[in-house]
Amino acid sequence: MAGGGNRNFNFKAVLLGEGCVGKTSLVLRYVENKFNDKHLTTLQASFLTKKLNIGGKRVNLSIWDTAGQERFHALGPIYYRDSNGAILVYDITDEDSFQKVKSWVKELKKMLGNDICLCIAGNKIDLEKDRHVTVAEAEAYAASVGAKHFHTSAKLSKGIEEMFLELAKNMIEKADSDTATRPGTGKNNRKSVVVVDDSTPSRQAGGGGCCGGGGSS
Repeated sequence: MAGGGNRNFNFKAVLLGEGCVGKTSLVLRYVENKFNDKHLTTLQASFLTKKLNIGGKRVNLSIWDTAGQERFHALGPIYYRDSNGAILVYDITDEDSFQKVKSWVKELKKMLGNDICLCIAGNKIDLEKDRHVTVAEAEAYAASVGAKHFHTSAKLSKGIEEMFLELAKNMIEKADSDTATRPGTGKNNRKSVVVVDDSTPSRQAGGGGCCGGGGSS
């Protein structure tokens, strides 16, 4: 990992998963610390931004929340193109939503290669009594595709900060590694990453509106 703090990173992360698994609830809890019991439906996609400081490195994180409904599936590549990281979300009470995560992972790796940083979220752990996806199965799958698995609940605000922090750290490590192999460029070869020093104003993603999406917890 390349040394030096005082650098700014612009990263794009996308949330993928079936409708009603809670993607929007996770994003809203993370960025605005809000939770809505009512089901929110995302139409196409929306994004929010979050600023982080990790070990002296400033991160501008654009988080894209995509629609899970099947009729929007073909639009997926438009939104996850040039992503540096992805969070694949499933509902622990819905076995089918977990199986669909496997399809998303295959698609991401096909489109973006193995460089993309992945996390998998087993969401709605507040409904543990209705679990239909075993922890062992989910964690074994995540390990098999090089992803970290997290147990999350937007309702209880569990596991979300840790998940996004882990993703951000992984993206920084990847960007530093890429920059180290191409010294003097100052820029990662992924279009959506900008690495600058403190003497240069950072190009920051614009504000985003979130129009809801996928699940109550």
